[in-house]
Amino acid sequence: MVDMSVQIGRVSLANPVMPGSGTFGEGLDDVMDLNRLGAIVAKTITPEPREGSPLPRVVEYKDAFLGAIGIPNKGPEHFVREIASFYRQFSPPFVASISAPTVEAFGKIAADVSKPGIDILEINISCPNLEKDGKAFAMDPDATEKAIRRITECTDLPVWAKLSPNAGDAPTVAQAAEAGGAEALTVANAMVGMAIDAEAMRPRLGNITGGMTGPATKPVILFMAYQVARSVSIPVIGCGGISTAEDAIEYMLAGASAIQAGTVNFIHPAAMLDIIDGMEAYCRRKGIERVSDLTGALDDDEGMKLEQLAKSA
Repeated sequence: MVDMSVQIGRVSLANPVMPGSGTFGEGLDDVMDLNRLGAIVAKTITPEPREGSPLPRVVEYKDAFLGAIGIPNKGPEHFVREIASFYRQFSPPFVASISAPTVEAFGKIAADVSKPGIDILEINISCPNLEKDGKAFAMDPDATEKAIRRITECTDLPVWAKLSPNAGDAPTVAQAAEAGGAEALTVANAMVGMAIDAEAMRPRLGNITGGMTGPATKPVILFMAYQVARSVSIPVIGCGGISTAEDAIEYMLAGASAIQAGTVNFIHPAAMLDIIDGMEAYCRRKGIERVSDLTGALDDDEGMKLEQLAKSA
């Protein structure tokens, strides 16, 4: 019998598998047993209701998805009253994902959603910071630390900071989030990209740029998770291109304590259950008693060589 439980800060999860924010909805309880998940992560909400980005919002590739959805949502009050209430019937911890344009707005929305039925706050710091001329919080260690610190002052819930792969120095931003009081780091959000329709000579997204997710992003974000895990003392949650149990295991070997599966949920809604079963089967085959023993179990000698190469690049 494999012990599939993992500890993320103050929170115990039955297993390390959860959905990525924005890739999961209430209707999925019709096609899978949500009680089997390690945690349930909701779509990001903002201080005020939003309509989202102009159409078109999605470009599909063979191994990637480019989206500019724009965080459409009905605001914190609706989220607490309707969304959080719905998920109370399920046993996994419920994670609210929040985004805001200023440090104070982050603090306010954190307080607004710290209600019964919500167990964890995941902070989407890839959003533009209006106090820094629109530069995303996750691109700036100082802004990251201030935002996370303000949030932790406004809530007693565990805080997870979701980093951006677009940051030039992810370990430094990760350390800033830890200094601000984050109990875990989700690595990472989408990679910024764009697409052009050559015949029409126009952008293929209404927002011009969007976030790229899917299997094509895995090598980049896997390495980011590897770097970040070695720069902080808090748990890392790997998120980027995870479609199979093998993908999830790679992230844990690189240093992640848990994982989020995202884009694959649009293709195979019950993929996370396959990932859980596959991870358990892998541990049995390898004689590993606890899935948590996979975290950071990558060959250190080769790992150090890779780390040194990255620093010298």
